[in-house]
Amino acid sequence: MLTGEEIALSIGEGRFTTGRRSARAVMVNGTLPAPLIRLKECRRVRLAVTNHLREQASIHWHGLLVPTQMDGVPGLSFPGIDPGETFTYEFPLIHSGTFWYHSHSGMQEGLGLYGPLIVDPAGQDPIACDREHVLVLSDWSPMAPEAQLRRLKIMGGYFNRQRQTLSGLLAGKDQSLGERLEWASMRMDPTDISDVTGMTYSFLVNGHGTPENWTGLFVPGERVRLRIINASAMTNFNFRIPGLPLKIVAADGNMVQPVETDELQIAIAETYDIIVEPAQDQAYGLIAEAIDRSGLVRATLAPRLEMVAPIPALRERPLLGMRDMGMDMSAMDMGTGGEIDLSKPANTSMDGHSMSMRDPSVAPGVTMGPGVATLSPMPVDRLAERPTGLESVDHRVLTYADLRSLEPNPDPRVPSRQIDVHLTANMERYMWSIDGETFSDGAQPIPLRLDERVRVNLINDTMMPHPIHLHGHFFELVCGEKGHRPRKHTVNVLPGGKVSFDLTADAEGDWAFHCHMMLHMHAGMMRVVTVRREGDAA
Repeated sequence: MLTGEEIALSIGEGRFTTGRRSARAVMVNGTLPAPLIRLKECRRVRLAVTNHLREQASIHWHGLLVPTQMDGVPGLSFPGIDPGETFTYEFPLIHSGTFWYHSHSGMQEGLGLYGPLIVDPAGQDPIACDREHVLVLSDWSPMAPEAQLRRLKIMGGYFNRQRQTLSGLLAGKDQSLGERLEWASMRMDPTDISDVTGMTYSFLVNGHGTPENWTGLFVPGERVRLRIINASAMTNFNFRIPGLPLKIVAADGNMVQPVETDELQIAIAETYDIIVEPAQDQAYGLIAEAIDRSGLVRATLAPRLEMVAPIPALRERPLLGMRDMGMDMSAMDMGTGGEIDLSKPANTSMDGHSMSMRDPSVAPGVTMGPGVATLSPMPVDRLAERPTGLESVDHRVLTYADLRSLEPNPDPRVPSRQIDVHLTANMERYMWSIDGETFSDGAQPIPLRLDERVRVNLINDTMMPHPIHLHGHFFELVCGEKGHRPRKHTVNVLPGGKVSFDLTADAEGDWAFHCHMMLHMHAGMMRVVTVRREGDAA
């Protein structure tokens, strides 16, 4: 662990091994994940980062509110750290919570350049516990991210080894033959849940795969705080501890009114603080299962190091449905006998009105082109819905609508305007964008005025969930109790769904706004939000 007001970090190459997989990695101070950094609110920190790679590097302090020039996005907020150079980040710590740090250069994040960052409160911590453990969830592959992207460009489902089979059809577990033919006619695959899967990924807790069995200790009867960080490149995880209820006490570093559940989905780049109270003298499994069920990692919470928790079987992989296509069946004409006529184009509503992406009246501001395959005809707010793959499990599942901010929201103003932001793609060609424009093609920034209050509507026109992250700000999800809406920096937008959040643009500068699936961001699903004073040029 690194602590204090002067910290040195060294970025370099190493070799990482888990199970039978071994390959090149990018490490910080020789470890993967990078060292835990533990800081104190209301103090100032200096972090000297030296780059020993043969390429430019950077570190972004994910979730921390820092001056724009310290945010760590090369070409946007600072020039990057060249080989052999040292850059010193310096900023005040104005809030506490569970955060993390990672590279924003190339695809170094997918090679191991990520680590946990905790800011303890200046005074007494209001979340009382007897013991705590930091859990960094991640995915790691011996195949370089650039190679993964090349394969996905050739075939969008390259890593999907869970497609529907004849045996699944005969057993009645998968779609019927008619449904399969209808989805195939739309060039859509209901098993396309994750782009990169357990076919190549090993899933890790604190750099340990299931064979290495990371173990956190407890004494029966203790109140244990788990700070869980999803630092994956491409994997959303479903997290549970069989036999223990989970009490959620913070999300993305912000305290929430305690809410109990049995399982939660942690999207890429999110953090959750959880309290558990194991009473028995036994080993409990910390289970992080990929949402496509292509693999999982088991770590152990136990009274003694030699104890090992059982490894559960992978659950049946989920299938996407009509709502994931943005077709809200509750608002649609179900046709004859309750069946939707899927022979009609997916981008045509039941009243025959064209919903084509080529009709600018349908989605103003969306740029047409080969990178946009379709619009969701009827996107709906899914914040109160169970997330992908957990729709039918027989226990409690956390939804965003369950979250209530512990403290009143700091800005009670009604937003003065709304901004629609479409998450767009041609999944078959592995092209990802925002409003039909890619970052590399010069997409225009989203301009905001300093201290302006706006409502942002994220509309997911794809059949894949997207964890969307805004740098430099917290926003309030438009769900739950008004005045105590959950404050986050990352939100997972379900397929065919929409998410609204209210934002006070209180940080002047240029801020990255992107999908935190690394390959989606690098393929173009990123924009810049500019915050300027009234009268200043954008």
